[in-house]
This record gives sequence, C-alpha cells and structure tokens, in this order.
Amino acid sequence: MADEHDTAGAEVALDPELPICDPHHHLWDHPGNRYLLDELLHDTDSGHTVVQTVFVECLSMYRKDGPPELKPVGETEFVQGIAAQSASGNYGPMAACSGIVGFADLSLGDGVQAVLEAHLAASPNRFRGIRHAASWHASPDIRNAHTGAPKGLMLETTFRTGLACLHRLGLSLDAWLYHTQLMELVDLARACPDGTIILDHVGGPLGIGPYEGQRDAVFQDWKRGMAELATCPNVVVKLGGLTMPMSGFGWHKHDTPPTSAQLAQALGPYYLFCIEQFGVGRCMFESNFPVDKTSCSYVVLWNAFKRITHDFSADERLGLFHDTAARAYRLKTHDALGI
Repeated sequence: MADEHDTAGAEVALDPELPICDPHHHLWDHPGNRYLLDELLHDTDSGHTVVQTVFVECLSMYRKDGPPELKPVGETEFVQGIAAQSASGNYGPMAACSGIVGFADLSLGDGVQAVLEAHLAASPNRFRGIRHAASWHASPDIRNAHTGAPKGLMLETTFRTGLACLHRLGLSLDAWLYHTQLMELVDLARACPDGTIILDHVGGPLGIGPYEGQRDAVFQDWKRGMAELATCPNVVVKLGGLTMPMSGFGWHKHDTPPTSAQLAQALGPYYLFCIEQFGVGRCMFESNFPVDKTSCSYVVLWNAFKRITHDFSADERLGLFHDTAARAYRLKTHDALGI
C-alpha cells in the first residue's frame, strides 16, 4: 500500500481506486448538527472512491401531521429529494442514497403493509426496506432503541407477522440490536427464512455500563452468537459501527483521534471473524456516518477497513467494499456500473 500520510501528517486514502458502496449513513438537520448532501460529499469525496451509498433511517424529517404510523414516510420523501439532488449530476459522480432504508413499525402486523406501500410510493426506485431497531438492555447506562422497542421485540408474534409482510413485498429488514440479543435474532431469522435480514454494526458488542472492562468476555460471548447467526443463510452483516462510544473503546475521549493502523488492530478481530463465519458474500463494510465521526474521519475509517483486508484477493475486496452491499440492497454491481 502507498504511504498513508501526506506532507501535513494527515492520512490520505489507501488503494483509492477500489470502488466503495457505503451501505449505511444518515442524513439530518438538527440545531447545530447538520449532515445533509454537502456534508456527506465532504466525507465521501475525501480520497476514497465512493460510487454509491445507502441511507438508513434516523428519525429525520417525519411528517408533522397525519396518522402516526405514516409519519415516518416523511423521511423517505426527504431522502428521495436528496437522492434526486445527487442524481442531477451537479454534485459529482457519486450516487448518494441509491438505496433508502426507512422505518415502519412491524408491530402493526399485517397493518404495516399500508405503511410500506406508502414508502414505496414515495420512492418507487430507491426504497429497499426498513430498519426496526430492537436494541434493548436493562442497564440504565445503556441507551435503548430510538424506536422505543420493548424487551423481546423480535420474539413477538405481531412483529413477525409484520416482517412476513415486509418480505412478501421483496423488502429487507435492517436489524439493530446488542450482542446480548443475538440469539433472539437467530430465532427470528430461522422463523422467517424467506427474506433478507441485514445485521447492522456486527451485532453491537457492548463495552459500557456493566460491560466496561469486560472486553474479552464480551468478545467470546459475541463470537458464540455470531457463529450461530452465520448458520442462517438469509442474514447479511455490516462490518462497522464499532467506533461508536457504546463499544467502549473510548476513542471519542482522546485528545488525538486514532490512526487507521490503530483502528485496524483493535477492530480487525471482530471483522475478520465475521468474514470467516459468514463469507465475503454476506459481509459488507459500512461507515455509519456521521455517528462514527465522533471517533475518526471518513478517510481513516475506510483506511482501517483496507488495512484489515490487505491480504484478501481483488475479488474478495470488491465484494466486501462494494458488491455484497449492492446485491443485498438490489443496487447496481460493479459490472453494471462499468467499473
């Protein structure tokens, strides 16, 4: 690999010709915290070749009025507009939000179909599925899902009825949970084998609250859950999210952010284990920006991913960095894009 530092000491993109589909980022406009197309492009244009992205729900721009269950459709309408803005060609070649993952409450059971159809009407060509975050823990030191998910959500009959409806429409489920809930996801995946489930952030191994200072024990527990989940052929895994504070590495507290070499050393065992268990065809790297931006830059994060996979074949890296994500979200693969 080329020297990762420029003359000012900041990292430059390694292997910049490798095409990337970033399958997990957010967009929002909060007071003092804006992340819209300009901010996304600032990150994706920083040296790596990001050719397309997938937006994932984050409670952004919900409808103000109307039935509560349909308010999340406002987020899809908002992101569809950002995608059209990007597709105009006035903002460079990268296709932002080629796929859109919104939110619909699967606990509505069969009633979720009308919500999903509204999402599809709002974005006929880009809407790919929903994320219904189920992350829950009893500890007050661990924040539960922004959806207000109760304990055991994925085991509920109405949730599974809603998931069956989602899958009948050819849409996927993004699953966000903690490592303590992995066996619940295994049960769900086995009970609903006819559609794709995409696990976010390698299953959320925790390193805060009661898990602070327990990294080795958590790692072993997480490995057992992930190995069992790998036996479910309908599950695909996003490799990322471990630079969030909940993982307990504490990089967001340091005066100096980590280098890509430091990230690769710390995170490599998690991502390599996933690739070993699931295979390249069911693993994809993700940025989780701007959430993970609290710990490192976009360039450094993707440099770390490239360091971890330095010894992989060209075809394997193409899968991990682009084509697995493109297939999972039914986007154009590198062949179709002519890259």
